[in-house]
Amino acid sequence: MDSEPGRREHVPTEGADGEAPWRGPTAPDSEDAGQTSAASDGDAPGHGPTPPDVEDARQTPTEGADGKTPRQAPAPSGGEAPSDGETPRQAPAPSGDEAPSDGEASSDGEAPRQAPAPSGDEAPSGGEAPSEGEARGGRGSGGRTVRGRLLRYGLALLALLLVPLLTAETALRVNYTGTPEQGTTTRGRDAVWLGHAWVDGRKKDQDVRELAQRLKRTGIRDLYVHSGPLEDDGTLPASAYPRARWLISAVHRELPGVRVQAWLGDKLASESPDGMRLERAATRTAILASTRRVLATGYDGVHFDLEPLHSGDRHYLGLLDQLRTLTRARHALLSVAAHQIDPLPAFHSFWGTTTGHPKWWSQAYFGQVARRVDQIAVMSYDTMQPLQSLYGGYVAQQTSLALEVTPKTTDLLMGLPFYHENRFGHWAHAETVPAAVRGVRLGLSRTDAHRARFGVALYVDFAATEADWRAYQENWVR
Repeated sequence: MDSEPGRREHVPTEGADGEAPWRGPTAPDSEDAGQTSAASDGDAPGHGPTPPDVEDARQTPTEGADGKTPRQAPAPSGGEAPSDGETPRQAPAPSGDEAPSDGEASSDGEAPRQAPAPSGDEAPSGGEAPSEGEARGGRGSGGRTVRGRLLRYGLALLALLLVPLLTAETALRVNYTGTPEQGTTTRGRDAVWLGHAWVDGRKKDQDVRELAQRLKRTGIRDLYVHSGPLEDDGTLPASAYPRARWLISAVHRELPGVRVQAWLGDKLASESPDGMRLERAATRTAILASTRRVLATGYDGVHFDLEPLHSGDRHYLGLLDQLRTLTRARHALLSVAAHQIDPLPAFHSFWGTTTGHPKWWSQAYFGQVARRVDQIAVMSYDTMQPLQSLYGGYVAQQTSLALEVTPKTTDLLMGLPFYHENRFGHWAHAETVPAAVRGVRLGLSRTDAHRARFGVALYVDFAATEADWRAYQENWVR
């Protein structure tokens, strides 16, 4: 599956029996809710003007020529001297930090009157009026204003992100409540994805017998056997599936009625320069030729998983039209692995704009794909949900959305996570088989409880545990 949520390159590797890693469906990369970071204003508070230092205006008197001590004159301002013969009167000492006004003196030689001390926020004479912050502590209020503004903007942005998210998660939790209707269990139309080891020579007759023993008491009717991947140009060498004829024959012998489909996939060049380009007619023609050769080998159908496939891709729809004509002429099945549906209207557009990976399809596009195939399997895992209840509610929502637009003539299958990984987009403790099955049953109960062409698809055989198989058996097969 993909390297991000929803893609099949992020898949568990095949097990300790030496099976090589391979490409397969995953559901939803990986991809992405969003993280919130606090903004730093970075503004250093400004310093207001500092009042000038005040010198002591009083001077030490000296005796005059007559032996008397003359009255002390005020310190001249700006170099001005008192007039001859006059004994200036002593000026009162300034109070606090107040400085005498520059150069102010009376014209008759009298000492200047003392200016009143500034009160409150009043500016001292000779300087600009300080701001409120400067009057209080010598620091400007600009820094605090910027910080306050940024804090308000940050909180508003956080609310814009968290309120819709919390609302959506609450809705999913509510969606997980209730009791599924009786009869919302297997219809005998389930499927399982099988690894490449089944067609490259690693599996033997005994493995087929053991598989048959496991599947006989379940609702599984289709096997999606990994037989690719396709080359980027659409070709597929026969060396990719050398033991396909043996497997098909063995399955038909041990499990009559079970169909073997060739699972073919590739990475599309929709988000990087590398990969398959469906817009090229030559590539689509090569895919058709590869499909003919696969069906000639004896497969009962073909199952395509091309990712990341963006919503609205018309080249994909055109390819499905051509494939449908081909498979019908050979009485073979055409099935596809499908991306999840927008949990909110146009959510794929928002996610694509913010992350570059529009993980979801619109509901309308999902319906267009479903009308062109015999089976459509939703990759309802890798959902980024952190809790079982939220994951189950999400699967219930996806089931309802898919049922609403899938024709009655098309088999709709919901994917179950038979693998256990912990990474962004998938949490093993949350995405469990019991939660997925309950979500499927709730969605089916609410939307189309009696639909016949419906089932689940198990991903993937080589990563499954006994607990996964038991949960499927007890909760869905019953």
